[in-house]
Amino acid sequence: MSANVEIFAGHRDRLFGIAYRMLGSRADAEDVLQDAWLRWHEQDSSALRSTEAWLTTMVTRLAIDRLRSAKTQRATYFGPWLPEPLAETEVVTPESHAEFASDLSVAFMHLLERLGEEERAAFVLHDVFDCDYDDIAETLGKTPAACRQLVHRARERVVTERRRFRVDEEARISMLRRFMDAAQSGDFNKIKSMFAPDARMTSDGGGKAVAVFRPLFGAERIARLWWALSRRPEAPSVERRLVRINGEMGFAFYFRGRLHSISTIDTDGERIYGYYSIANPDKLRVFAQRQELPVTRPATRAS
Repeated sequence: MSANVEIFAGHRDRLFGIAYRMLGSRADAEDVLQDAWLRWHEQDSSALRSTEAWLTTMVTRLAIDRLRSAKTQRATYFGPWLPEPLAETEVVTPESHAEFASDLSVAFMHLLERLGEEERAAFVLHDVFDCDYDDIAETLGKTPAACRQLVHRARERVVTERRRFRVDEEARISMLRRFMDAAQSGDFNKIKSMFAPDARMTSDGGGKAVAVFRPLFGAERIARLWWALSRRPEAPSVERRLVRINGEMGFAFYFRGRLHSISTIDTDGERIYGYYSIANPDKLRVFAQRQELPVTRPATRAS
């Protein structure tokens, strides 16, 4: 193995973490890493001040270019767009920010979609990967002061809207199980009591699986959906299992033994504030393989 191969392999997890947080797509992140590798393969690493800085800059710039193209495609996406989920074995959190597991959550990734390409890059590099402003300025071709402004604006647009609940995993799992019991019971009041009055439900079917094609707001409307689902003839065939999604516990829904969707929540341990469901089979296929779950196929019911 050449020195360049060893160096790239040593940074690969970090580089994938940056690319995925920029793009919200495993496939796009892998393509960015492949493009970066081709450029790195021709690079004389001995002449570089910092191999990590060079690789971070290359991956970030490639991700920005790809994100610009992806946003055009997402503008015509059928229904809400949510990130492609990562299985447990794929999650890499920066060591210096190990406590921020939610910086990879579906909810957080969904918020990042509100940012412009350079805002997102500056925010991810600084607040998640601890890059200093001088390095970010070199990466983006801007001044450190301009990068501070990018990060500041990103925080205003994302962090102020982000609920930072401190819920340990045991409490989260307990909440997930309570919800599964309520949803299975078909008791409208019981289901409604699980959600905060201002809760929001977002479902991504991509036009390829039955899903709620607009976000639902409020405990009443969300509970009515789950109540209606519990009364469908196929409801007894639905199975729910706890799985880890983007570093957090969530659940997988199966219909007749096949994975239909995965879901994750924002919760304070008492009520659900955000519910995110991914049913697009294209986004679930690799997740199912990595989790060794039954292979996804287009589904016939909503979640």
